Amino acid sequence: MESKLTLYNTLDRRKELFEPINPPHVGLYVCGPTVYGDPHLGHARPAVTFDLLFRYLRSLGYKVRYVRNITDVGHLEHDADEGEDKITKKARLEQLEPMEVAHYYTERYHRAMDALNVLSPSIEPHASGHIIEQIALVKEILDNGFAYLSNGSVYFDVEKYNEKYHYGRLSGRNLEDIVTNTRDLDGQGDKRHSYDFALWKKASPEHIMHWPSPWSEGFPGWHLECSAMSTKYLGERFDIHGGGMDLMFPHHECEIAQSTAASGHGAAKYWIHNNMITINGQKMGKSLGNFITLEQLFTGDHKLLAQAYSPMTIRFFVLQAHYRSTLDFSNEALQAAEKGLDRLMKGVEALGKIKPSANSTVDPSDLERRCREAMDDDLNSPMAISALFDWVRIINQLVEGKQSITEKDLEELKRIVRHYVFDVLGLMDEKAAAEGGKDLVTPLVDLLLEMRQTAKANKDWALSDKIRDDLTRIGIRVKDRKDGVDWEIE
Repeated sequence: MESKLTLYNTLDRRKELFEPINPPHVGLYVCGPTVYGDPHLGHARPAVTFDLLFRYLRSLGYKVRYVRNITDVGHLEHDADEGEDKITKKARLEQLEPMEVAHYYTERYHRAMDALNVLSPSIEPHASGHIIEQIALVKEILDNGFAYLSNGSVYFDVEKYNEKYHYGRLSGRNLEDIVTNTRDLDGQGDKRHSYDFALWKKASPEHIMHWPSPWSEGFPGWHLECSAMSTKYLGERFDIHGGGMDLMFPHHECEIAQSTAASGHGAAKYWIHNNMITINGQKMGKSLGNFITLEQLFTGDHKLLAQAYSPMTIRFFVLQAHYRSTLDFSNEALQAAEKGLDRLMKGVEALGKIKPSANSTVDPSDLERRCREAMDDDLNSPMAISALFDWVRIINQLVEGKQSITEKDLEELKRIVRHYVFDVLGLMDEKAAAEGGKDLVTPLVDLLLEMRQTAKANKDWALSDKIRDDLTRIGIRVKDRKDGVDWEIE
């Protein structure tokens, strides 16, 4: 299969032509959430970014196995190796079983993803369900001489690994820099070096989640789960590994080291990282008071929010920026996204109002070429949206009779617009989808406008003006044209 898709490979720091290992099959692994709290604005960006990649790969004809994990064990409070497990802490504070906490927040994450129209992955494995695979991987790394046992815990020997391979290739760091910048933490006495990381941790007596292993009753290190589960479902070599830029170091760096230490080679051919969302120029964090959950965005229930924002507004807001650029949240930015989305959806709706002509003054293939080139250029969704906006203007000209299009070209234009708006960008017409997709507004407005046309024909100007003014007052703008009447919701 010929593809012109280029992706920025973090591993090599350059755009590369996407060439699957086993076309037309594509293996895609993305780091999913740690389920100990409500999904927030920061979860929206990687979810939408890799949903966009998933959708576009499928639109190109690839058969994609998309694996997105759920972290429900091993992610510790202070750093990757020390502190209390985040889910265990939540369970202790709320007097619940850890799996109750994990299940509750996994379900809330799924509902938020459904609202954002994020497709379900092909496989969604849980770390706690793959302890056997993680233990087996630790054994391989130990057997190959890249790990050591210390007081019931197993640690990865970064220095030993770095002698044969390069630890830091993904993040562009070298071991000397890592040594300089690694802070000493309490409890690291079991490690040979502060930069070594846990593959298996011996559980303390108060630790709730633990499993038997050849080394101790304990639990896997956070980095281990992704190496084990990506190998299980995608093989020792697969195409794409994705996640947020905040995971590049140490999480993804450690994943590469683990996989290479076990098999002698890296696992993913392409590494893709989305950039962060900031809020008024600051990193989002609970301590800063700018931590906003997706539910708060949808309801407007947060002190930083001027209003509620629909899920599609959030999705469109994310898509308006290239996934590798920083995206800064503000009410002004979201309000602009809301208006832009409304303009785009009105353009889609206007397609149904175009009357075909005997000839075309426009060429729909121009839109398809521009959208395809934009998406092929490292998923440049802002450029694809720009092309769609240019064609919204043309669509309005077609509705007004300022341009013409044949019936065949019109059907092609409808296909292209709907393909990129709905199938690739994953947007939905929320107004049309309201009440289970039953549109009650359109027939009622059309009925009133028929009454107005009758009033005008009877020269009952008072009634005609009253219908127009009443519709305007409730937010429906009436537009009289030479060939009839049109309307839109303001």
